Amino acid sequence: MVAYHDEEWGRPLHDERRLFEMLCLEGAQAGLAWSTILNRREGYREAYHGFDAERMAAYDDERQARLLTDERIIRNRAKVRAFRNNAAATVRLREQVGGLDAYLWSFVGGAPILSQRESMADIPTQTPLAEELSGDLKQRGFGFVGPVIVYAYMQSVGLVNDHLVDCFRHPHAKAEPATGWPPAPLGCA
Repeated sequence: MVAYHDEEWGRPLHDERRLFEMLCLEGAQAGLAWSTILNRREGYREAYHGFDAERMAAYDDERQARLLTDERIIRNRAKVRAFRNNAAATVRLREQVGGLDAYLWSFVGGAPILSQRESMADIPTQTPLAEELSGDLKQRGFGFVGPVIVYAYMQSVGLVNDHLVDCFRHPHAKAEPATGWPPAPLGCA
């Protein structure tokens, strides 16, 4: 979890496949600890063909049934169904607005929202913006995208920087690209 915080969480992400992967994984996390999903991330990548949305959207019922027996992933029927539906919705979104990157970043004006949180208690579980994005995603056919999941997603992909003000990542996450960060000691959320 330390490496995830220090190297990934909150860094502005623009890679289409990674944005899709994180959307799926945040939904898979519903009701579970994030560490459970993080520990299975490689298994998810293998089971879901590297989160290739076009390929996933074409999964037939037989493929879906096989996924429900795959021990590398959380074998929840609704979550497995949501992954395929989210893949199809992502393909449609690419045709409509150019992709997840353009779509998501339009909700924050193209730049991360930089919060000024001083304690973990200051970090909300959802916001009006997360509710708006959640509603729009649902209208577009996405599943497992309630406002709490969407806010966690917004944090994880850097749409919002909720690192605490005393975290070594707080002043940097807004400006740094999503690759090339040297690891540093864990100092906050």
